[in-house]
Amino acid sequence: MSVSLLNQNYNGITYNPLNPFTINQTLLWKGDLDSLTFDQNTIKAKLLNLNQPCYIVSVNGQVGVTQEGYVITTTDSNSDNIKLIAISNPVGLENLGDRNFCHHHGVNYAYMTGAMAGGIASEEMIITLGKAKILGSFGAGGLSPDRLETAIKRIQGELPQGPYAFNLIHSPNEPSIEQRAVELYLQYGVQTVEASAFLDLTANIVRYRVAGLTLNSANQIEIHNKVIAKVSRREVATKFLQPAPPRILKELVQQGFISEQQAQLAAYVPMADDITVEADSGGHTDNRPLVCLLPSMVALRDEIQAQYNYTNPVRIGVAGGIATPQSSLAGFMMGAAYVVTGSVNQACLESGSCQHTKKLLAQAEMADVMMAPAADMFEMGVKLQVLKRGTLFPMRSQKLYELYRTYNSIEEIPLPEREKLEKQIFRKPLSEIWELTVSYLSQRNPEKLAKAVNNPKLKMALIFRWYLGLSSRWSNSGEVGRETDYQIWCGPAMGSFNDWVRHTYLAEPQNRHVVDVANHIMLGTAYLYRIQNLKMQGLQLNNFYTQYYPTTSTLEVCG
Repeated sequence: MSVSLLNQNYNGITYNPLNPFTINQTLLWKGDLDSLTFDQNTIKAKLLNLNQPCYIVSVNGQVGVTQEGYVITTTDSNSDNIKLIAISNPVGLENLGDRNFCHHHGVNYAYMTGAMAGGIASEEMIITLGKAKILGSFGAGGLSPDRLETAIKRIQGELPQGPYAFNLIHSPNEPSIEQRAVELYLQYGVQTVEASAFLDLTANIVRYRVAGLTLNSANQIEIHNKVIAKVSRREVATKFLQPAPPRILKELVQQGFISEQQAQLAAYVPMADDITVEADSGGHTDNRPLVCLLPSMVALRDEIQAQYNYTNPVRIGVAGGIATPQSSLAGFMMGAAYVVTGSVNQACLESGSCQHTKKLLAQAEMADVMMAPAADMFEMGVKLQVLKRGTLFPMRSQKLYELYRTYNSIEEIPLPEREKLEKQIFRKPLSEIWELTVSYLSQRNPEKLAKAVNNPKLKMALIFRWYLGLSSRWSNSGEVGRETDYQIWCGPAMGSFNDWVRHTYLAEPQNRHVVDVANHIMLGTAYLYRIQNLKMQGLQLNNFYTQYYPTTSTLEVCG
């Protein structure tokens, strides 16, 4: 129960009549006094009815709430005992963030789910979200072109009008995979890609963007290929905020991938429509703090927009740490055009992860994550954030990297260490692991295989990457007997979400549906926005009002 120096009421709402922000000196509520409620539970139900306004009225010093009546302007000091002390207008979910995001992508509100590689952000997830008019990005990273093509066909078949997006992950070690993904997106008319892990622009992402530029009958540039760039560094964001580099455009024209006119039009549009600022997230992350990173990126966008004066300024969204209404509201209040969730969706029924992984995620706390070597950029020392609770992958993968740093070949590793690797981590002789690697690379990347034959250090890295690569697939497929080796990409937001839903029906993984989670996060965000608005008008509310918890499935309500 809150405490006021001037007033205190049993329903947990008080106000300071001397507060200069109270509005009872200029506005007057008119309506039926019987419509006022003073019961705590009923008051909260009215506050949660976001489609209607709320009038906070004091009657004989007791604070009540109604959604009926109307307000008039008055200059009368109004000495009677009925005072209007605060107003909360309707809070539409579509009004959170930038409404242009909703219009541009054909969605109901400024919320999307980010790609999780290996098909964790599965076809089922993207289709389910799309049918609810929520944008989701399919996790194409690490998948073969054939598997990606199958996903494109299924998602487009279920969502012929969208909305959906496909991930385009930068693949410095396998550029042909990145190129083939772009070719498939262009071939099948995929109109939205989420570009991630880029350190610089490549010809592939530029080709995708510029190949979708045309002039309409009004001589206006139309952008048919939308790009949502996920970044965590200002220097990378700058690349996507600016037009495509002339050098790459020239090469693409010479190769016949784009026309001269498209190259000319590219000078007038940025490389991305939206930039997702990724803070401390699961998987690849720089562990940047949200409160520092987002304002910096918004300022950078404003600076570049002033330079180029684009017709449609690039929108800045936020990801990493978004898992509750509180974190979502924080993003919007700092200027985010939209919010993106990640780790929490992996624990939902529609994700491509196995049931064991989902159970581990549902038990995770905020401290149950750590950084571990990444399979795709192992030699570079790049790390990603994974779950450490219930799996030994973080420690075992770090051991592999230490051995790689210390020795120049498999043969240099002391025999006891090699035997330990074969027994505990690989569970096969290292020679057999190399044979499997040769078989894989001969089809996927024969050039790298040729280099490794005469490079013992690279050969060792490729053997170690066998474990790093398969461990994430084991987590998806539910490989029996390999549970302690599951590589589960996860950020601290997972623990934050679990804390939020701990005493609700969403505590159980079998109750988690990706659309339901999205709806509750956005409903809670709008509700907390209403509560903060009332507090800024001088109201003091106890914790009963200032918290939002999922009590009923929004899917059941809508159904």
